[in-house]
Amino acid sequence: MSGPLIVLVGPMGAGKSTVGELLAESLGTTYRDTDADVVATAGKEISEIFFDEGEEHFRALERQAVRDALALHTGVLSLGGGAVLDEETRTLLAGHPVVYLSMDVDEAVRRVGLNTARPLLAVNPRRQWRELMDARRHLYEEVARTTVATDERTPEEVARAILDALELPEHTGDPVPSGRETTRMTEQGTTRIQVAGTAGTDPYEVLVGHRLLGELPQLIGDRAKRVAVLHPEALAETGEAVREDLAAQGYEAIAIQLPNAEEAKTVEVAAYCWKALGQTGFTRTDVIVGVGGGATTDVAGFVAASWLRGVRWIAVPTTVLAMVDAAVGGKTGINTAEGKNLVGAFHPPAGVICDLAALDSLPVNDYVSGMAEIIKAGFIADPVILDLVEADPQGARTPAGPHTAELIERSIRVKAEVVSSDLKESGLREILNYGHTLAHAIEKNERYKWRHGAAVSIGMVFAAELGRLAGRLDDATADRHRAVLESVGLPLTYRGDQWPKLLENMKVDKKSRGDLLRFIVLDGIGRPTVLEGPDPAVLLAAYGEVSA
Repeated sequence: MSGPLIVLVGPMGAGKSTVGELLAESLGTTYRDTDADVVATAGKEISEIFFDEGEEHFRALERQAVRDALALHTGVLSLGGGAVLDEETRTLLAGHPVVYLSMDVDEAVRRVGLNTARPLLAVNPRRQWRELMDARRHLYEEVARTTVATDERTPEEVARAILDALELPEHTGDPVPSGRETTRMTEQGTTRIQVAGTAGTDPYEVLVGHRLLGELPQLIGDRAKRVAVLHPEALAETGEAVREDLAAQGYEAIAIQLPNAEEAKTVEVAAYCWKALGQTGFTRTDVIVGVGGGATTDVAGFVAASWLRGVRWIAVPTTVLAMVDAAVGGKTGINTAEGKNLVGAFHPPAGVICDLAALDSLPVNDYVSGMAEIIKAGFIADPVILDLVEADPQGARTPAGPHTAELIERSIRVKAEVVSSDLKESGLREILNYGHTLAHAIEKNERYKWRHGAAVSIGMVFAAELGRLAGRLDDATADRHRAVLESVGLPLTYRGDQWPKLLENMKVDKKSRGDLLRFIVLDGIGRPTVLEGPDPAVLLAAYGEVSA
């Protein structure tokens, strides 16, 4: 029988996405998730489908998604937790290599706390999870060729157990990149990276490729009547072109022009947007689209989060920095006189479209600035990024470089992995701020006239020296920071006489707790950790290493 090599079933939290991606990597194939297919088909998130049309309608969409995937997909496939409730779906699964990932309630509590908002877990999650399993366990076992327990096992151990149980050989060619997020390749060469929902939010996809604006109507969906396209002054023609295209699709589309760069991130600009939405009659089913760099997507997301207490929005980042950082993860915000991004909200987008063609016209300094966030991802999580940059530093400075797409995709995967685990920066997500504590202080000191990546570059060198002086980081890795960043043309030093001002600025950093300064440092490549309350003399010494 043709179809998937492996089909994963099991309850939420069992790790189907993580294990599925690992299996796809091991087998040299691709991974597909029917929940993501349903979202793409419906043009809305699963929680919205449940709320608007009910569970029966969702199951019908799910049944068709399973039917299509079983017929067309030849890699690793995972199904939603309740897919086996449908009798027709169970019949479709007959003869396929189905693996049931089992998990007990204690393991579920340890992994997800059962406190994430789910369509079917709204009142007493622990009790309802048990009830769901009582209703579904025999169905999972009915369709499965084999059962693999996930309790007290790492995803890698679970994947190995599945390969052994099904007697599948590992792929020995080029690996498919792994990560918590789902990665799928379309026929047109578009990479789709799924960011998992957390803390009551829905999953969404980050699309990376060329000529992707045709995907916008599908992401917007048919529930929306009005669409507001927010764009900077520098992209007036692009914003108007997007507005015209959406108007041709039948939407009541308006364009709202923002100031360029950080000048857009003020309460006055946000109020201007709110006024435009109010005058247009924007409702909760309408959609905001942010087209531009990181400042634009920050404002678009913040306006979406605050209008009617939250409307859907889509990010269309046009810079490297926005693609790999600002547009992914749902951190939205504006600046105040006291600091950067101090007013904001966690409000993930409904989708992100990274059209690499937009980078072709990006000024070289802006492109290089974005490389700082890519290199950061290499140091905190994915050393392959560092290897690619070191192999061709000049190529890394330009969108025409041989590794452009891979560098951007790997960086997005790092961020997707982190934000899938920690939306609201309560723990793991803090690692994304590597180098940012000093960077934000520099940006404020320069009245936000500096490029973000330039400040982050200096901030990472400072963090590396801080880690070295604190006895956490080896000399070779600290020195590697300087070599990699300098090789692409990023700065390594800042004015030495500004330390007192920078120290005061850092005290209002988002990671600080009371008067306790906190820094992300490395214990090694891919091993970020928190350094709390370092000795002021050590801080000063570390800053001395980046002083011009």
